[in-house]
Amino acid sequence: MADLKNKLSIAVVKRNGKKVDFDGSKIAVAIKKGFENIVVLNEVDEEKRTYTEKDVNKVYNCVLKRIEKEYADKDKIKIEEIQDLIEFELSKQGYEDVRKSFADYRERRAQSRELFFDDKRKHKFLKTIEGLGLKSANEDDTKRENANIDGDSAMGTMLQYGSTISKEFAKTYLMKKKFADAHDDGYIHIHDMDFLAMGTTTCMQIELDRLFKKGFSTGHGHLRPPKSIISYSALAAIAIQSNQNDQHGGQSIPAFDFYMAPGVLCTFKKQFKQQIYDVLDFQDMLPFINMDRIEKEIDKLDSIEFDINIFEGIYKDSELMKRNFEKAYDKAIQKTDRETYQAMEAFIHNLNTMHSRAGAQVPFSSINFGTDTTPEGRMVIKNYLLATEAGLGKGETPIFPVSIFKVKEGVNYNKEDKNYDLFRLACKVSSKRLFPNFSFLDAPFNLEYYKEGDVRTEVGYMGCRTRVMADVTDLNNQTTGGRGNLSFTSINLPRIGIKHGICQNTRKKPDMEGFYAELGERMELVRDQLLERFEVQCNKRVYNFPFLLAQGVWTDGDKLKPTDRLRKILKHGTLTIGFIGLAETLKSLIGEHHGESEKAQKLGLEIIQFMRNKCNEFCKEYNLNFTLIATPAEGLSGRFVNIDKAIYGKIKGVTDKNYYTNSFHIPVYYKINIKDKIEKEAPYHNLTNGGHISYIELDGDTVQNVDAFESIIRLMKESGIGYGAINHPVDRDPVCGYVGVIEDVCPGCGRKEFDAVPLEEIKNFNCN
Repeated sequence: MADLKNKLSIAVVKRNGKKVDFDGSKIAVAIKKGFENIVVLNEVDEEKRTYTEKDVNKVYNCVLKRIEKEYADKDKIKIEEIQDLIEFELSKQGYEDVRKSFADYRERRAQSRELFFDDKRKHKFLKTIEGLGLKSANEDDTKRENANIDGDSAMGTMLQYGSTISKEFAKTYLMKKKFADAHDDGYIHIHDMDFLAMGTTTCMQIELDRLFKKGFSTGHGHLRPPKSIISYSALAAIAIQSNQNDQHGGQSIPAFDFYMAPGVLCTFKKQFKQQIYDVLDFQDMLPFINMDRIEKEIDKLDSIEFDINIFEGIYKDSELMKRNFEKAYDKAIQKTDRETYQAMEAFIHNLNTMHSRAGAQVPFSSINFGTDTTPEGRMVIKNYLLATEAGLGKGETPIFPVSIFKVKEGVNYNKEDKNYDLFRLACKVSSKRLFPNFSFLDAPFNLEYYKEGDVRTEVGYMGCRTRVMADVTDLNNQTTGGRGNLSFTSINLPRIGIKHGICQNTRKKPDMEGFYAELGERMELVRDQLLERFEVQCNKRVYNFPFLLAQGVWTDGDKLKPTDRLRKILKHGTLTIGFIGLAETLKSLIGEHHGESEKAQKLGLEIIQFMRNKCNEFCKEYNLNFTLIATPAEGLSGRFVNIDKAIYGKIKGVTDKNYYTNSFHIPVYYKINIKDKIEKEAPYHNLTNGGHISYIELDGDTVQNVDAFESIIRLMKESGIGYGAINHPVDRDPVCGYVGVIEDVCPGCGRKEFDAVPLEEIKNFNCN
């Protein structure tokens, strides 16, 4: 067969129409690459099957024989025909996995050519690049796509360039055309597509105690285990910043108070030793005291609260010495409390000013806290809340970390609970600063995993709403920490409602059978897209993520070798399907949303239950954690509605605004009392195991009525909400920049309400 090229006077017609001499070796190379790709995939799957040159030659010779037989009397053959023959022989010879891989490669190459030869696509790509380079963030939506990135800054613009090109690369080389088309046409939205090529995961629940135990490396030097609350908080901020460089989403701490508490004890021991030394030195008593013994006894302490009489063997019957120890203890507690406040203040300031990802982005960070009842944990919670209340340098309300107070009966919910005072303080601070938000560990879908005394079984949320808990791949480890979301893709639910509903007067009643059939198909499309992306992620190696994996942030990451692939640990993360616009979907289907009637509420719950059931089916079929998330609206809601408006025009209650309503929320324009809103949205929390949040919008100053604020949080808890927040107006002083509630006098600069604003301040004031 080696002489086939000389035996046949046949030309190969390339895709541009150019003819070249037939060269069988190129066929051999193409087949070999197909086999090599499968060997790599099998390595990831930990399968034993591998292929040899014998397999390659077998298929190669069969393809040449077919060409010799079928094209002997012809003078040309198209490249596509050769590739069809390769696929046919791969399948016929039993190499179906290689055939599939080869077919996928052909499709990706076709998409690659489309990018450069399809004038419409090329023009759109170049216009995007032009906008990034020549327009401001106010003029170009692309530069405002990520709220954490300043699209007008040099590094922000550079990241947007990279993002734009990376998306095109992903569409062209890393995903099937049907997925890219579904995204571009607005049927689905593939979140963070620009990071697909990097194989990054979305978000992470970081167990700081793992990192603190032995210290950790950021890649530029090793940090020793922290020995004070100041260093604990500093390393916590560094861990969040470092991990964000290995992921495309946010970073959360599931039990911040528990992780920081040992730092309080460390600081107290140092302060107690120092205070005893100072008071005894002042009284010239040091020569008569065994300080080594005192320090050893202090080192044994496991709490900052203890009976001072444990030292009576040292001071014996001396009342003076006992008073000295008591005085030293009181001062040590005061100084420890002060240092803890400073540590929390520094933590908040760091996370609102430090940057990651080439210096263009503040880390999206969240912390969960509120259930540590130890004196050390309580000191952390109290001082974190007080530092949040104080605000940033000019009194601004801190944006990060998004703080989440965990509400739990028997811990902080009832007035007799040990941490009730901290729950009350959390309500007071949130009424002024918007944060903390509140999560509810007693919600049935959270409580089922809770084991008293095991903080790892307390559900933690990302500030944005993402929730990670159940793990079908390890039923003995149903915990939050050390895991995160792998990726998520959202479905344009209103589009399906428009097609099958009564909104366009094309039918008198909705076609629910058609609606559910199309929704099921769309979910299967997203499932396959998530699995395709999962393969990209699993094909990465530990060395691609030097902090997330090599430092053991992701569970068991540090147990792998640098060159190991990632399936065995990434399987513990979640693959998530999202949706927005349930309200508009219901308006499309039956003419009213779930805030307007019980009929619509019943249908809304049926639709989301259908989606949850499909996710559960995918879990069983693939033994992976498919979950359903109530997608945040943000820019996505505008993207979907703009496409649908272009297709269907303005439909009252559906496409007549510039957004689709956030997930399952009652529309913000619809007047509804607080109790009804909470009770209508609560059942959807139970169905959306990938994440959810409910907001209550207030139009007045809540600082003056903390009782009312607390009553709303209690209503959320009693209604079965998993995660909730209260939004209310905040003011901004144009002179000093103070952000918060401003009454007659600005707390930041003392300017009175009707004092004139200096002309230069008006010129510099950014109304946005």
